[in-house]
Amino acid sequence: MKRIITVIAVLALVLGLSACGSKVDPAKDLENAKSAGVLKVGMECAYAPFNWTQTDDKDGAVKIANAEGYANGYDVQVAKTIADKIGVKLEVYAYEWDALIPAVESGKLDCIIAGMSPTEDRKQTIDFSSNYYISNLVIIVKKDSPFASAKSLADFTGAKINAQDGTFHIEAAKQIKDVVTAPMKDFTTLYTAVTAGTIDGYIAEEPTAFQVCGNNADLAYVALVNNDTGFKCAEGDTAIAVGLRKGSSLNADVSAAIDGISVEERTEIMKKMVEIAPAE
Repeated sequence: MKRIITVIAVLALVLGLSACGSKVDPAKDLENAKSAGVLKVGMECAYAPFNWTQTDDKDGAVKIANAEGYANGYDVQVAKTIADKIGVKLEVYAYEWDALIPAVESGKLDCIIAGMSPTEDRKQTIDFSSNYYISNLVIIVKKDSPFASAKSLADFTGAKINAQDGTFHIEAAKQIKDVVTAPMKDFTTLYTAVTAGTIDGYIAEEPTAFQVCGNNADLAYVALVNNDTGFKCAEGDTAIAVGLRKGSSLNADVSAAIDGISVEERTEIMKKMVEIAPAE
């Protein structure tokens, strides 16, 4: 029995050392990406116009590595620029929103390019690059809704306003007096709820709202302005940046690539993505 216990203990030690040896070293992220010739980027592939799934590679879409279809959108185009600047091939992986940060922490992904805001809470867990987009928060409603004529948050008092679970939009919604809200899984669910009339509206980034309402004449969005007629929020809440492992050596190159995209270029990319994004 003692011999068996000793063998088990030795095996446990060997396995433990092996696990430690295979731990991802963020200081080697850039070196590893270049060595592999690949940048593994995660996103939902379901958040147009930032990212979505389509059936072919039209308009510069990229094959999704772990699922059927091709990914396209503003995030994909920015990711392509970053990969090109680093000198590697882009691989896009589709993940559920809540699984993105754990995937980066574990090393399954090199980075997150998914319309993610560098909030203070997230900065406790991962690092962020330079911002590659900044937007206003707006509320999508039915065009014939009494809320469609709203001019400020005060006009939504008592409304059923929802947001995507796992985002700071949930906390933003609480700024509305007597609001009735319940987080929903994703934007497709929110879209379905507002079109069905089960909620009065949902919070979204302005580019997303522009695309959604452009594809559905029955919807409209209230164009609120952050820290004015709209939600009180820090830049980190409405900015969008690339998420990376804490201390990742990729950060400098990723940020440099982003900084090399002019404001005019970013505007043109977003404009095109809004025009070609699929309807919900």
